[in-house]
Amino acid sequence: MSDNLKGSLWMMLAMLGFGIEDAFFKAATGTGGISPGMGTVQFGLLAMVICALHARRQGIPVWTRDYLRRGLLIRTGFEIVGRLFFALSLAYTPLSTTSAILQASPLVVMLGAALVLGERIGPRRWVAMAMGFIGVLLIVRPSPAGIEPNAIFALLGMIGFAGRDLATRTAPPYVHTAQLGVLGFAVVTFAGLVILAFEPGTPALPKPLPALLICGTAISGVIGYTAMTRAMRTGEVGVVAPFRYSRLIVALILAYTLFGEHPDSLTLTGAALIVGAGIYSLWRDGRAGPGPRSALKRQP
Repeated sequence: MSDNLKGSLWMMLAMLGFGIEDAFFKAATGTGGISPGMGTVQFGLLAMVICALHARRQGIPVWTRDYLRRGLLIRTGFEIVGRLFFALSLAYTPLSTTSAILQASPLVVMLGAALVLGERIGPRRWVAMAMGFIGVLLIVRPSPAGIEPNAIFALLGMIGFAGRDLATRTAPPYVHTAQLGVLGFAVVTFAGLVILAFEPGTPALPKPLPALLICGTAISGVIGYTAMTRAMRTGEVGVVAPFRYSRLIVALILAYTLFGEHPDSLTLTGAALIVGAGIYSLWRDGRAGPGPRSALKRQP
C-alpha cells in the first residue's frame, strides 16, 4: 500500500471521527445544559487525559521540551485560532453550514504546501481542488441572505486548522502522536477558557446529559485527532488533503438525521463535486506513478 493511499485512508477515518465529534458537541451545547465555553473546557480536559494515559501506556513522557520548538509553537498558535472559532461556530451556526465552510481548508493547505513548503502541485490537481471549492460555494451560497453572520467563526476556524495541518508536517518526526494529542487538547482547554471568560453570567457545572455528550465528543475527537496527525505525516499533502472533504458527507448525514437539517438539490450537487474532487486527486496520483520525493518529507 502506497504512502498516499495510507494517508488518504487515515484522513477519511479522521473526518469520520471529527464529524461525530461535531455532532456530539452541537447536541451538548444546543440543549442549553452546557455553554460553548464550559463544553470546550470539559472536552479539552477529557481528551487531554485520554492522550496522556495513552502516552504513558506507550512509555512516552507526557511532557517534552519539543513542545517549545518553533514549529510546534506555530502549530499551537494556529490550533488555538481553529479550536476557538470552530467551537463558537458549532454552537451558533447550523452544522451543515459550519462543516461546508471548513471544507475550504484543503485549498489553503495546498497553497501553503506549494508556496511555503515547496511541494509541487500539478495543474490537474489544482483544477480538481477548484471544483471542490465550487462545490463548497454551492452549499454555502455566500450572499447577504444566504449565509449567517456567525459563519465568520467557521471561516476563522478553517484558517486556523489549515495552518495547524501544515505545521504538523514540519513537526519533529520523533514527537509521538500521543504527545501531539496532549498538546493539541491542552490548546482546546485553553480555547475553552477564553470563550468562558467572555460568556455572560457565572460558569455552571453541566447537566448529566450534556456532560455525557461531551464525553462522546472527547472520545471521537481523540480518534479523529490521532488519525488526522498520521494522515498529515503520510503521503503528499496535495493527495491527502482533498479527503478532508469526506467530513462534509458525514456532517450532512448527521445534520439531517439528528438536527432535522434538510439539504436541497444545490447542497447535494455541491457535496457530489467535493467528493468527486477528492477521488479524482487520488486517481491522478495513481496514474502518475512514483514521482520526485515530496519537499514535505525533507522537513526536520
